[in-house]
Amino acid sequence: MANCAIVGINWGDEGKGRMVDLIAADYDVVVRYQGGNNAGHTVVNEYGKFALHLLPSGIFRKGVVNVLGNGTVVDPEKLLEEMENLRAAGIAISPENLMVSDRAPIVFPYHRDQDVLEEARLRDAKFGSTKRGIAPVYGDKYMKKTIMLGELFYPDYLEKRLAGIVEWKNLTLKNVYGGKAYTFGELMDWLRAYGEPLKPYIHDTGRFLREADGKKNILFEAQLGVLRDVDFGIFPYTSSSAPLAAYAPIGAGMPGAKIDRVIGVVKAYSTCVGEGPFTAEWFGKDADTLREAGAEYGAATGRPRRVGPMDIVATRYGVTMQGATEAALTKIDVLSYMDEIPVCVQYELDGKRIDEFPFPAVIAKAKPVFTSMPGWKCDITGCRSFGELPKAAQDYINFIEAGIRCPIRNISVGAARDAIIRR
Repeated sequence: MANCAIVGINWGDEGKGRMVDLIAADYDVVVRYQGGNNAGHTVVNEYGKFALHLLPSGIFRKGVVNVLGNGTVVDPEKLLEEMENLRAAGIAISPENLMVSDRAPIVFPYHRDQDVLEEARLRDAKFGSTKRGIAPVYGDKYMKKTIMLGELFYPDYLEKRLAGIVEWKNLTLKNVYGGKAYTFGELMDWLRAYGEPLKPYIHDTGRFLREADGKKNILFEAQLGVLRDVDFGIFPYTSSSAPLAAYAPIGAGMPGAKIDRVIGVVKAYSTCVGEGPFTAEWFGKDADTLREAGAEYGAATGRPRRVGPMDIVATRYGVTMQGATEAALTKIDVLSYMDEIPVCVQYELDGKRIDEFPFPAVIAKAKPVFTSMPGWKCDITGCRSFGELPKAAQDYINFIEAGIRCPIRNISVGAARDAIIRR
């Protein structure tokens, strides 16, 4: 039995959900181990096209147990809404195929409010938050001021803790932001409406996973990418959690587990949602054309994604920080319209060319150094082997592989589940 992590090696939106959906059939358990409903994992399969925000991407595979680990943060209202949307599309969801950690913090309505208010306060210096309450709830977690889902089973304990937290949180909402305060009764009513229906799904998932380790194949699904990691990303324009493969065992509740395989997912070009430095970014007509060709709009927010050529410097750094044993290259078919395909191979910083990803304080000063590869100018969506690709596409893939120093084992040539080349 083996454990595998599917992680992002850029800024997020690399196509992780598509890869999880593809290989989940080979695994018994799929675990989301960090983040919340700020994720937007797009999956296209026989049921239709879906944007998953909290549910693991293995939810479409029969017989697979899907787990939201203790490292995730869960908005019960949004989780129930997502579950109902999938059920309406014919997807079976029950306590048999979905488990939620009793140690996962609850995202309350006041977390969402605080997120919106803080982004408004920052104005032009905003971080580009999805405004789902993720940063506030993680901040509260480390201040020991969150409620865990398992507390729903201990009402006396829950009510005592929540009363104190509401009083504390209202000080910030009212006195710092001039926002709406919440009453204890309002939040208890909210928990009864959205927390109670989740009780059958709430378990000690850490124990379940520890017992499964070595007996079942476990797949860990990350949200976002390493460049949005709170420790190693483009701080402060990051998420508030750790989308690293190394964090997967901790965020899943099985710290002693070993990960045998790490698949780093990257697009054949660069995309970024939100604020922060993005060295290879395109603007104007070139950006608009690439954005439309790739339908690059955020799955969680609908915001237009920032786009640009493949960034070897950032991607090689992502491979290193994720400890990727192999890479999956997605959306290469999108580049089929180009006569010449630019690739960012180095940065220029303070008059010198560099190969290493720089410290956050100076990334914004870096300028891209491009080279160009010949385009292939034909439809490749029907290719199912590497040899079927035109030579220019093969050369592009081999060039990227050498640059990022990681073998590319899967190549996505279209949105459909089977539009994949396995190397």
